[in-house]
Amino acid sequence: MNSTKFFIDQHGCAKNQVDGEILISHLSATGKWEQTFNPEEAALIIINSCGFIESAKKECLDAVLSARKEYPDAKILLAGCLAERYAQDLKEALPEADGFFGNGDLSKITESAAEVMTEKRPVHTFEQKGVCGAQRNMLLGFPGAVFVKITEGCNNRCSFCAIPVIRGELRSRDAREIIDEIKLLISQGVYELNLIGQDLAAYGTGRDDNVFGTGRTYLPKGTPGDLSVEGGANHLNEKEESKAGESGLCTLLKMISKLEGTFRLRLLYIHPDHFNEDILPVIKADSRILPYFDIPFQSGDTEVIYQMHRVGTTEKYGKLIDTIRSYFPDAAIRTTFLAGFPGESDEQALHTLQFLKKIRTDWSGCFPYSKEDDTPAWSYKGQVSKKVKEARATSLVEAQAQITKEKLSERCGKEYDVLIEEVLAESEDAPDEGLAIGRAWFQAPEVDGSVVIHYDRSNPAENEAVKTGRLVTVKIMSSGDVDLNGDFVCDSPLNKSIKKAELKFAQEM
Repeated sequence: MNSTKFFIDQHGCAKNQVDGEILISHLSATGKWEQTFNPEEAALIIINSCGFIESAKKECLDAVLSARKEYPDAKILLAGCLAERYAQDLKEALPEADGFFGNGDLSKITESAAEVMTEKRPVHTFEQKGVCGAQRNMLLGFPGAVFVKITEGCNNRCSFCAIPVIRGELRSRDAREIIDEIKLLISQGVYELNLIGQDLAAYGTGRDDNVFGTGRTYLPKGTPGDLSVEGGANHLNEKEESKAGESGLCTLLKMISKLEGTFRLRLLYIHPDHFNEDILPVIKADSRILPYFDIPFQSGDTEVIYQMHRVGTTEKYGKLIDTIRSYFPDAAIRTTFLAGFPGESDEQALHTLQFLKKIRTDWSGCFPYSKEDDTPAWSYKGQVSKKVKEARATSLVEAQAQITKEKLSERCGKEYDVLIEEVLAESEDAPDEGLAIGRAWFQAPEVDGSVVIHYDRSNPAENEAVKTGRLVTVKIMSSGDVDLNGDFVCDSPLNKSIKKAELKFAQEM
């Protein structure tokens, strides 16, 4: 049977990357579609879009316009968050797109793609239900690492955020389904697993969640409110207060910890207002679960935090960092700050800068506030000028850059297992000087820095060891503003276990 070629142009976050991988898998499984990495060959170009902030929206719209200009004979399907959020408006305003496909039921992509090819110009948006999962036969990241989605949507209702508008209420994926997927990935030789969701802390607490087959999971005692209630964490429903002391995320991590195999697991994005402190002993007990914590504080001023519809304080947030570091002095901590939130004064902006310097996170994203329609902050008084927002963001970026540089220098002289993402081409001037790019445990994919690995191409053992998707032990020799430089020490012993898993999977197939 002849197949039709499609090309997917990925935009947005890690959650959208998983969606893209699922779209590819559904299309490829039909036998009627074949993925190509050359858009010139594609009869169908899918723009898998982001609709979160203004700059991301513009990037995706520009991608549609560019694709139409460069590949006039191809059909163009705008998929993802931007399509889900604005499909009806864009159908009139964006004639360059031949169809629109949202981010709900991803299995419907085969139907939507077929309609696009028959000139129907479909618009498929969805009622947000469940968490879409499928066996992914194509992973879009670097070899050896993968994102595993465990929740969809969000109930926090932060005043600046459009995620609940785009992806709906919080829904959590069945724990057994997650475990089965992780087991399969490990058996295929995947080493690094990154759990993702809009808020991992809320895993299992959605209104209709039943992730362990025992009914809905509740937030641990002491957390500020019930996330399933209208308005999110600001609305306390006494009847919905915790029934048990263990969070859903803690229970899930315990299940993962029981799995055999060689892997490392990283948690990405945990809301600070209900950070699951019960996960800390679980992480400490299993070295495969990394002490890497992505906690988006957004502001270091308590009054601004409240205006963001959050319930924490800078004092509580500071104590949370202290608690984490009491368990893991070497913990890697990432955060995010929004500069120039409506009503933020110069003094409040200074408080955030001071807070960053106090908690000294390893990494952070510092962005000017983006005014998003359908969010409460859209209509807030005291909108800050673009110039001021950008200046405040720059101050945060500069402060973080200095902190990161100092923290990276502390890694010098130490040895780490590094997951290789890319082996660079041989240099004509120094053919024996090998270079590769990889990440150590404290570097999350795509957002943190890298390790530049130096090795000897003329050495057969080193040349054989340095391959994408493999682990090598590296001694860090120097540090820069974002990246580290290290010398090859040896092929990591962990590779033997990973190879055994790959062989076993191949034999079973």
